[in-house]
Amino acid sequence: MIQSIVHIALVVRDYDEAIEFYTKKLHFTLVEDIYQPEQDKRWVVVSPPGSAGTTLLLARASKPEQEAYIGNQSGGRVFLFLNTDDFWRDYRDMVSKGIEFVREPKEQPYGMVAVFKDLYGNLWDLLELNEDHPIAKRIK
Repeated sequence: MIQSIVHIALVVRDYDEAIEFYTKKLHFTLVEDIYQPEQDKRWVVVSPPGSAGTTLLLARASKPEQEAYIGNQSGGRVFLFLNTDDFWRDYRDMVSKGIEFVREPKEQPYGMVAVFKDLYGNLWDLLELNEDHPIAKRIK
């Protein structure tokens, strides 16, 4: 059996500001941006550079109860984990673009990590996993 998680939905306030953040500040690729007139919404998918794995579906909040979760989809815990092949390159680039880091870089047994906020306040780990980490072996 082969299965995979294809998309993770991320509730956003506005499609265009979210696309701008992910493509300009994090260098994600805009994979799809398709208007769906029957629901008056867009199907917007972005992907980290060079990734063939899980993508983010940027889903605009369409109800007041969804708006409450913008920036807090995981109750204040780190929600998403962005692995990179060069931690310091990406860290410096993100800092230069004004991305707020709430935990400074730290060497851990599994690799380098720092925690940053996206444009809405969701917490992300920026990671460079050690080569011998089980996940790093799977994504190479």
